[in-house]
Amino acid sequence: MAEAAVDRSSKSGLGPAGKPFSTFERLVAWRYLRARRKEAFISVIAGFSFVGIMLGVATLIIVMAVMNGFRTELVSRILGINGHMIVQPVDGPFTDYPVLSGKLAAVPGIKMALPLVEGQVLASAQAGGSTGALVRGARAEDLTKLKTVSDNIKSGDMVGYASGDGVLIGTRMADQLGLRVGDLITLTSPDGDITPMGVSPRIKSYKISGLFEIGMSEYDSSIIFMPLEEAQLYFNAEGLVQSIELFVDNPDDIDDLRPKVEEAAGRQIAITDWRQRNQTFFSALQVERNVMFMILTLIVLVAALNIISGLIMLVKDKGSDIAILRTMGASAGAIMRIFFMTGAAIGIVGTIAGVLLGVLVCVNIESVRQFFSWISGTVLFNPQVYFLSQLPAEMDLSETISIVVMALTLSFIATIFPAWRASRLDPVQALRYE
Repeated sequence: MAEAAVDRSSKSGLGPAGKPFSTFERLVAWRYLRARRKEAFISVIAGFSFVGIMLGVATLIIVMAVMNGFRTELVSRILGINGHMIVQPVDGPFTDYPVLSGKLAAVPGIKMALPLVEGQVLASAQAGGSTGALVRGARAEDLTKLKTVSDNIKSGDMVGYASGDGVLIGTRMADQLGLRVGDLITLTSPDGDITPMGVSPRIKSYKISGLFEIGMSEYDSSIIFMPLEEAQLYFNAEGLVQSIELFVDNPDDIDDLRPKVEEAAGRQIAITDWRQRNQTFFSALQVERNVMFMILTLIVLVAALNIISGLIMLVKDKGSDIAILRTMGASAGAIMRIFFMTGAAIGIVGTIAGVLLGVLVCVNIESVRQFFSWISGTVLFNPQVYFLSQLPAEMDLSETISIVVMALTLSFIATIFPAWRASRLDPVQALRYE
C-alpha cells in the first residue's frame, strides 16, 4: 500500500513534498510495479507489455542485422568481380592503358586498376550445347589480385591462363556444357573478319585451364576470363582496351574519388560507379529495409499501447491511494512522476532485455538457423540457392541506438496520458467512489 511506502519514506527523513524523482516517489512507483494477488490482472498486462517491447526490440535488431549482412554479402559478391568505378574514354580509345592504369592505381583510396576488353560471344562445347557468355579480357597479374576469382578456383589453376594458352570459366557454365579442365570451349563472335562477302563470324576454340565459383549463378554461368592479349586479337582491339575498372578501399567514398581520378587521368574520361550500374537493385534493397523497419516498429507500438491500458487500470485501482497521498501533501506533479516512473520502468527494462536478446541471437545466428532447420526438418537458406555458407548478421551501432531510442520514446510517450490522468484525479471524488 502507499501508506507503507510513506511510512518508510518518513522514517528516512523524506516527505512526500520532496524534490522531483525523490526517494519517496521512487519507493511508491516501485511498490506499484509489484502487484499483489488482487492486482494480478494488472500485473499480467504489465507482463505482456514488457514481453512485447522486449520481442519488438529484439526482432528489429535481428532483422536489421540479417538484412545488413545480406547487403554486405551481396555487395561484396557483386563488386568483387566488377569494379567500383568504370573509366571509359571520350576522346579516343585507351591505347596507353599500361601507363594510364598505373596513374589511376596510384590515386590514394584505389586498390587496383584493371584494364579490360569485353565482348559477347556464343560459347559451345564439342559434345553439343551452347550458351551466351561475356568474355572479359584481363591481364594475368591483375586477375591474380582479383581475389574473388583467383581465390575461388575450384578446379585447375591459372598457369595456362598466365601463359596465354587457356581461359577460365564458371562452374555452372561448365556443368551446363559438360566441360572440364583441359577440354576445349568454342567461342563464336559476330564481329569477325571483314571479307568481300561481308563480316564473317569469328570462331575459335580455347583450352579451359580452370573453373571458378564466385557464388552468384549469374556470374558462374555467363562469364569467361581470357588473357588480355588474346582478347584484343579476338575482338579486333589490338593495342587498346575499352575500359579501366577501378577497385577502391571504401565503395561509399566514390564521390570523393571522382575529381582525383579525373585529375590523374589527364584526359577526358567518362566515369560510371557501382551505384549507377546497380541502382535499381540497391534502391529496392533500401526500400525493403525501410519498410521492414516500419512494419516491425508496430510491434513496439502495440506493446506501448499495452502500457497505456495497464497504467489506466492501475490509476483506477489506486484511486484511494492517490487521494491519501494528495491529502498528505503530495503534489499533482509528484503523482504524475510516480505513475510515469511506473510505466517507464516497463519500457526501459523491456528495451534492455530486447537489446540483450537481439545481440545474443545475432552473435549465434548460425546456430539458431541450424536449430530451426533441425526442428523443421528442412534446410533454411540453402547454400545452393542463396550461395551463402552461413546466415550473415551484421549489427550496426547507429542503427541499434536508433532502435533503442525509438523504443524508449514510444514507452515514455505511452506513460504520459495515464500519469497525467492520475495527477488530475480529485481526492474527494476518488474517496467517494472507493
